[in-house]
Amino acid sequence: MNFLFVHQNMPGQYRELIEWLAQAGGHRIYFLTQRRDAPNLPGIETRIYRPHHRPEPSAYGLSKIWEEAAGNGFGAVNAARQIEVKENFRPDIIIGHVGWGELTFFKQLWADVPIIGYFEYYYNMTGGTVGFDPDDPPSGHAPYLNHARNIVPLANIETVDLGQCPTVWQRDRFPESFHRKLYVTHDGIRTDRLRPDPEVSLGLGRLAKPLTRDDEVITYISRNLEKTRGFHIMMRALPRIMRERPNARVVIVGGNDVSYGGKSKHPGGLRGEMAAEVGHEVDWDRVHFIGKVPYPDFQKLVQLSRCHIYLTMPFVLSWSLLEAMSMGATIVAADVAPVREAISHGKTGMLVDFFDPDALAAQVVDVLANPKAHAHLGPAARGHVVAKYDFLTHCLPKHLAQINALVPEEKRIR
Repeated sequence: MNFLFVHQNMPGQYRELIEWLAQAGGHRIYFLTQRRDAPNLPGIETRIYRPHHRPEPSAYGLSKIWEEAAGNGFGAVNAARQIEVKENFRPDIIIGHVGWGELTFFKQLWADVPIIGYFEYYYNMTGGTVGFDPDDPPSGHAPYLNHARNIVPLANIETVDLGQCPTVWQRDRFPESFHRKLYVTHDGIRTDRLRPDPEVSLGLGRLAKPLTRDDEVITYISRNLEKTRGFHIMMRALPRIMRERPNARVVIVGGNDVSYGGKSKHPGGLRGEMAAEVGHEVDWDRVHFIGKVPYPDFQKLVQLSRCHIYLTMPFVLSWSLLEAMSMGATIVAADVAPVREAISHGKTGMLVDFFDPDALAAQVVDVLANPKAHAHLGPAARGHVVAKYDFLTHCLPKHLAQINALVPEEKRIR
């Protein structure tokens, strides 16, 4: 089969799928992306596309999103047309993320080529991040700005033949009129690779010896240290955790930027703001901010963690949560709807009120103080991910079935 994948930040959600297809052999696989440092993956022909147009910084806010999306879409489809002309490649199917507008014009180029779009998030005024924090009420313009963001999925639901949502919660954010085209299957977790490792060790620069499972390690991991992922709540829980667990070390992974939501006004970002708020109560010798780390180090950190903290507002579920579950982590997480889809309180993890740092601290302390009472959580978490999110045995067959349903019989993957 001829596959064309489209994602501005290759490989995005398609990491496992394109690797499997390339290893299966017999397919031509092209990947269009804006990412100039995209990984050079065996069996994948990567091509960079340039947005046809970028809006000026002063562009009108309510139309700026569509202006950028249209520029991405036209840039992507022009690059695809060049691939067809110069490299004699015409896809049997197109698979890509709808969020940046990249898929918008492909039916105008190849009307008969089926498209599967990734529908990640629909912006509503209730049930998600907007208005979730009572201390940060939405502005009067929020309903209009939110709906302006939705213009891209609203256009693309008519572009695609089928849409994928990774979780039920994310599917249910979209209007019911979308649901006839949407199927729910996660991208998939390689549980065969992400396993517990009791012998794991990892060195941190300022420690005399590597950390192991003998050390009392607490982990918090996020792409960036921001409020949407509860960094401020975790920091407010630290003083009690460190006071009651004098041998604990806290390892914090993430950049000091913002992926979602607003920026802190503090010159040091949210990290600096929280350090100013709680720093006088924290033993900084036992707190390790290590920034963004290579994937193997992330894996080792989770494997040696005694308690892994996962906080989020109601938003897209992080891969890192399911990966931590696959590695048998004992997890204390925010009690919000998308997390409850993956974790059952007391069975596969412990859930706490997102806004209650004292409850978070108490639960983390209890997990560390009473390991036998919580010993079932990690194995149960792994068992749940193996059953519901494993790439090879659960997610891949469902994705292949959806792909095969859209292509001629002679093209189908057996």
